Amino acid sequence: MIEQNLIKIKKNIPKNVTLVAVSKTKPNSDILEAYNAGQRIFGENKIQEMAEKHNELPKDIQWHMIGHLQSNKVKYMAHFVDLIHGVDRFKTLKEINKQAKKHKRVIKCLLQVKIAKEDTKFGFSFEDVKQLITTKELAELENIEIIGLMGMATFTDDEMQLSEEFSSLKVLFDQLKKEHSKLNVLSMGMSGDYQLAIKNGSNMVRVGSAIFGARNYIA
Repeated sequence: MIEQNLIKIKKNIPKNVTLVAVSKTKPNSDILEAYNAGQRIFGENKIQEMAEKHNELPKDIQWHMIGHLQSNKVKYMAHFVDLIHGVDRFKTLKEINKQAKKHKRVIKCLLQVKIAKEDTKFGFSFEDVKQLITTKELAELENIEIIGLMGMATFTDDEMQLSEEFSSLKVLFDQLKKEHSKLNVLSMGMSGDYQLAIKNGSNMVRVGSAIFGARNYIA
């Protein structure tokens, strides 16, 4: 089933769009099924769970941290994480830089921008991102590389609202890209709205339940 779901999704997304298979709460057997079907990029939202899976699964898997980030746990993934999606504070960037330096790595990051109208979503404001990306303080962090932006839309069925939120981030991304050529990733869209996100300019989508089925919530 997982293989069929992956094939179907990959047929429906453009070649320039990167698919992150969201494997949080899923057992290694499910991840291996997706791996054997050709998937190599997996997203997790708990650092310790991701670290355990990294230890146990094939080493050519690229692990993306997609959950809200606690600075004190960065050290557990600094030696292997491929991309961190949800960085929403400068303090967190400093900690990622510090831990990356210990492992002589440069860790790629996306800045999370608040596009949803809900209060529950994290993220920098549009103005904060514009200011941060030009600061000397950010330039001094030599062990991180900001390669793009990430946004999570409001949890709603209102496609017009979703399109407005996604397109607002695409406009910001295009503005920043003119001056910062290393920005090439715009991560928007999950299982319920990834096709709409792609229409509005996303080139990286985070898809879990549409690949693996309903999530297993662990008490």
